[in-house]
Amino acid sequence: MAAPSAATRRKLQRKFRLRGFTLKVDALEEAAAFLDRFPDAEDDALDLLLDELDKEPLQSSILDRDAVRRVVALLVEAEEALDVASPAATSARSALRVVDAFLVPRFHYDPIKKVFYEHTGRLAVHGEAGDKASLYRDRYQVLLQRLSRDKYFSKPAFDTVATEHCSCEITSVQSLIGCTGRRWIMGVISQLEERQFYLEDLTGAVPIDLSNAKITSGFFVENTVIVAEGELLSNGIFQVNTCGFPPLEDREASVSLLMGFDFFGGGVIPTEETLRLSSLKKKAVNDMFVILSDVWLDNPETMEKLAVVLDGYDSVEVVPSLFVLMGNFCSRPCNLAFNSFEELRFQFGKLGEMIAARSRLKEHSRFLFIPGPDDAGPSKALPRCALPKYLIEELQKHIPNSIFVSNPCRVKFYTQEIVFFRQDLLYRMRRSCLIPPTTEETSDPFEHLVATITHQSHLCPLPLTVQPIIWNYDHCLRLYPTPHTIVLGDKSEQKAFKYTGITCFNPGSFANDSTFAAYRPCTKEVELSALEG
Repeated sequence: MAAPSAATRRKLQRKFRLRGFTLKVDALEEAAAFLDRFPDAEDDALDLLLDELDKEPLQSSILDRDAVRRVVALLVEAEEALDVASPAATSARSALRVVDAFLVPRFHYDPIKKVFYEHTGRLAVHGEAGDKASLYRDRYQVLLQRLSRDKYFSKPAFDTVATEHCSCEITSVQSLIGCTGRRWIMGVISQLEERQFYLEDLTGAVPIDLSNAKITSGFFVENTVIVAEGELLSNGIFQVNTCGFPPLEDREASVSLLMGFDFFGGGVIPTEETLRLSSLKKKAVNDMFVILSDVWLDNPETMEKLAVVLDGYDSVEVVPSLFVLMGNFCSRPCNLAFNSFEELRFQFGKLGEMIAARSRLKEHSRFLFIPGPDDAGPSKALPRCALPKYLIEELQKHIPNSIFVSNPCRVKFYTQEIVFFRQDLLYRMRRSCLIPPTTEETSDPFEHLVATITHQSHLCPLPLTVQPIIWNYDHCLRLYPTPHTIVLGDKSEQKAFKYTGITCFNPGSFANDSTFAAYRPCTKEVELSALEG
């Protein structure tokens, strides 16, 4: 066994010391040999080793070879057991997990115990009045608990002169009464009276004046949660000087506090398998997702363009592992006046034939279908269920492994979390804006949209009068903890934007602009593409 390098020695000693362990020389060599098994995931392997050592009934914090070897043997045995059980099948099954929105677990936050707990029991689609109140309360509490950990807004342990100037402690609306001077409050923008907006938290509501407010990036619409700095005037109105959205929290910080909880859906992955999947993801350099939005099956020109795209990818050396086709799948809205469902069913069948004719795509690629805002379904409320079985039966005869899911939906690729959402959100957010967006940081509307949904930890923070949401399934639209990638299918111009480490992109409208996108999950690279002519 080769001796570990000086850099590896220092790294191991530092990490073990942080956990309260001291390594003997032979124990250090054993730990280094374990890391050598995972050259592409050394940090994950080391964290896993330390986590397992923490669980061991050790006699001393000074570790010898036997103590480390015992834990290493358990981890290696678990990893080999995963390899034995049909490696190819296990890899294919674990690599891509599609999560329907209606299967995403729901969690409530307990502000007293400061913990999340999972909702048990059925969730009614037709909720009661209390469920609507819970929608707003849960949204607010998720953001408040996140804000409470921010270094600028957390309450200082000791009230000293030094901390007074740098702390921005949040004051509840109820506590504003009788207060003078500058205060920070956090609440939901509500219109409780016509043409008068209020900031509302769990304790009360206060009328606000935003006319002279300096704002940060994003679309400030009714229903969004904001953090505002200002002063309560003698007339009872809170004069806002500056306001912005609650600051983001690093994904790793959120995940570390929620260990053991499955917020994303798809099941909790054991720590041993997380290590394996993380290593596999880094090796999956050839995997690619192709995303198209507005695939109008009733439009001959669109279908011709789709045939060109499929032909192109069928001829490449490594075909894409996933095609994501987002609605609308018809050029006309499938509303009460629509009477061509039989024709649409036939067109889905024709699409199945088109895909089946490309044998390499049929055999090696998966096809994921997400309904659009004007596709057939029980209502316009979000989340939308998958396309009706009647429409897709003919297609499934040709492509048996095609996947039909809700809008939005979630995909876990190895350990990477990706959210897909098809909604013409940009236009509606701009129309509902209460204040013109600032141009100090950016004038790009898509960047404002991304800032809004990520800071709100919600895909659609519009008023319920503008976009209805099924009250008991609002949690399906949450973006907490923040996913690695968000795909926003929108009829506006295609865009890609990396915001605080989150990859966000809009593939554009394939039917209107001949645009689509290719995404490489291994590197999180987005290729915005378009057909010429």
